Amino acid sequence: MEQVKVEYFGHSCFRLSWGGQRIVLDPYADGSVPGCPKLRLDAEAVYCSHAHRDHNAVDCVRLHEGGARRYAVTELETDHDDCGGAKRGRNTIRIFDFGGIRVAHFGDLGRPLTAAETQALQGLDCALIPVGGYYTIDAAQAAAIAAAIAPRMVIPMHYRTAVSGFDVIADIDDVMPAFDETLNVVTLTYGGYAVLEK
Repeated sequence: MEQVKVEYFGHSCFRLSWGGQRIVLDPYADGSVPGCPKLRLDAEAVYCSHAHRDHNAVDCVRLHEGGARRYAVTELETDHDDCGGAKRGRNTIRIFDFGGIRVAHFGDLGRPLTAAETQALQGLDCALIPVGGYYTIDAAQAAAIAAAIAPRMVIPMHYRTAVSGFDVIADIDDVMPAFDETLNVVTLTYGGYAVLEK
């Protein structure tokens, strides 16, 4: 049975582990996200959705030699805002395929998906999706995307908690009611994880 471990380190930072390889996604720089602790992670690869310092602190990840990459990556070029990237630039959604287990990290998506993007994101086992609004899509938009792509699991990211996050984005407790109760929405605390199996 294949397994992927999805660990959460606050804001939009995750580590995916599969087959002896670890991937860190969107590491944030020290002090860039209020309340989030300093990141010091180990991995074989790191991917950043865009070039803002709360998402691209590759120096916070100690990279190890991991041999040939044993997973596939598909990239969807999107926008960090709803005006074609004019306000906040571009954003990359990445779909990772770990031997048939598919995980997508939406980065700082700032607009609804196109029909082609929605089609490309069908059949996900897990969607890591921003929900806080202001800099990204909000909870209602995230819920609509989740309903359209119907992943086996949704893990929200880029929100505020009692101890961390930007003041202008939504609190996770205010976000959850937006999601349809038929969706499997899992919130992770810092250092928490979920395991995907197939």
